[in-house]
Amino acid sequence: MDSIDRNIINNLQGNFPICEHPYAKVAEQLNITEKDLIQRIDKLLEQGILSRFGPMYHAERLGGGLTLAAMQVPEIDFETVTKQVNTFPEVAHNYARNHKLNMWFVIATEKPEQINIVIAEIEKQTGLHVYNMPKQTEYYLGFQLIV
Repeated sequence: MDSIDRNIINNLQGNFPICEHPYAKVAEQLNITEKDLIQRIDKLLEQGILSRFGPMYHAERLGGGLTLAAMQVPEIDFETVTKQVNTFPEVAHNYARNHKLNMWFVIATEKPEQINIVIAEIEKQTGLHVYNMPKQTEYYLGFQLIV
């Protein structure tokens, strides 16, 4: 990662413009071309330096549902179950954990009542129980890393 990549990361944390040509506007501010900006973002994603690049939506404020879910998956079946769970478009942020409940993921749906439908379908496909842990209180802390 060079100084241009660091500038890209630092300048895109919470400051992505909403306009007709946002990449061109950011590239201009960074004194690089739009093509170079897009290629560099793609490379940072491919290298795993960035884990994701995109908007963060507040599903509940948009009328949707959101919950944290966990499963106890036998280690021998973990890869298979991961693939099964990840086929659901409503599933994001699927992580392995060193815990009795060793698979954790987020379910986001267009409507709150769809959460239970998705959970039931995951249970049906995997044969495993899904623990539904909806948030009770939301806390927000704006956190930006400058690299």
